[in-house]
Amino acid sequence: MKKGIEELTPKQIVKELDKYIIGQDKAKKSVAIALRNRWRRLQVEDELREEIMPNNIILIGPTGVGKTEIARRLARMSSAPFIKVEASKFTEVGYVGRDVESIIRDIIDLSVSMVRNEMTGEVESKAEEMAEERLLDLLLPPLPDVKDAETQFNSEDDETYLKWKRTREKLKDQLRAGRFDERKVELDVPSSTSPMMQIISPMGIEEMGMNIQDLLGPMFPQKTKKRKMNIPDARRYLIQDESQKLIDMEEVVKEAIQRVENAGIVFLDEIDKIAGEDSGHGPDVSRQGVQRDLLPIVEGSSVITKYGMVKTDHILFIASGAFHVSKPSDLIPEMQGRFPIRVELESLTTEDFIRILTEPENALIKQYIALLKTEGVKLTFTKGAIKEVAKIASEVNENAENIGARRLHTILTTLLETILFDVPDENITEAKIADKDVRDALKDIVEDEDLSRYIL
Repeated sequence: MKKGIEELTPKQIVKELDKYIIGQDKAKKSVAIALRNRWRRLQVEDELREEIMPNNIILIGPTGVGKTEIARRLARMSSAPFIKVEASKFTEVGYVGRDVESIIRDIIDLSVSMVRNEMTGEVESKAEEMAEERLLDLLLPPLPDVKDAETQFNSEDDETYLKWKRTREKLKDQLRAGRFDERKVELDVPSSTSPMMQIISPMGIEEMGMNIQDLLGPMFPQKTKKRKMNIPDARRYLIQDESQKLIDMEEVVKEAIQRVENAGIVFLDEIDKIAGEDSGHGPDVSRQGVQRDLLPIVEGSSVITKYGMVKTDHILFIASGAFHVSKPSDLIPEMQGRFPIRVELESLTTEDFIRILTEPENALIKQYIALLKTEGVKLTFTKGAIKEVAKIASEVNENAENIGARRLHTILTTLLETILFDVPDENITEAKIADKDVRDALKDIVEDEDLSRYIL
């Protein structure tokens, strides 16, 4: 499902999230309201619109309870520019590593790509027609133009022209029928030898993707080379080439910037990793520095990108973290103020695990059934087996590290290891997993605490 933001009501957003994420109703409700508010703000009168700031959210909860999955599903259902980044990857300006402004440069790149793809779709039919005409020109060169050549004939009545036109129509029918798919044609394609430039800016070294020809323009015309390709490949290349000619890149960039500024969403994962006091040494040396660098971007500032200035005032920031070691109050006060909405996600129970295994459209059991179906094996689980897997997942999470629903991956992989290894060599056509099979396969591992730490 992919709808425009105006079609997604908060209840529809939650309903869509329910298909993939079990529980966490408070978190779903908060992100649904925040996403809808993107659209609501754009309907407000101009004077007040600029004053309405996004209510940024912090999702607090242990790993494996659905924080990142909520972000992934939001990205898929919304046509708004969306990027997920990890706070722990960034460093304070002055240290080696990525600076926080690269978040905005990344999301604008993504938005430009999104808009360009949309516009390519709009001109696709026109581009296909033009590509077909160019292919026909290669198969049957056009007659000389009356204006340019000495040839004198009436283009509508002359027998030469009429014969050429009939031949071209026949070729068009044969081309569409795939009769020429094995034939090769020669095309002029751009030479890809031109070097890329790296721009050394105050923000650090960023690959801005600037080509020397973009800088020097007509002084150095783009080099081309002859390349032979079969008709289907030539058609795809020519459609792409014609699409680029039909698209106004200035309009693409303008629309992309507008989308980022008014509807952009940044999911800032692992924000707890930059909370707390700096240790003064090691990789954590700039944690508070990263927070200080994030402040102006979250609050609203202008960031230089290769497409121009991008304002971050109305970008929605959704942060998340487990906060095992630190807590939200360990963030610097200014950062806490930039995230007024806080939602605590609940730890998962045995009942939640049972639902996670069976209900979502991408449930783990459905995934394994589909995987083994490709080998001609019918895999089934009894209700007791599913309950036993969920029970063991809860026990191991309590006794070892609590990694939430990710524990189900490790348990199912261990449980099905023999079947997955034996198929297709052992000529198995059916596999039924009962509660006894689960206990037998995992009993020793669960009881041996040291072993379970390594395997589960």
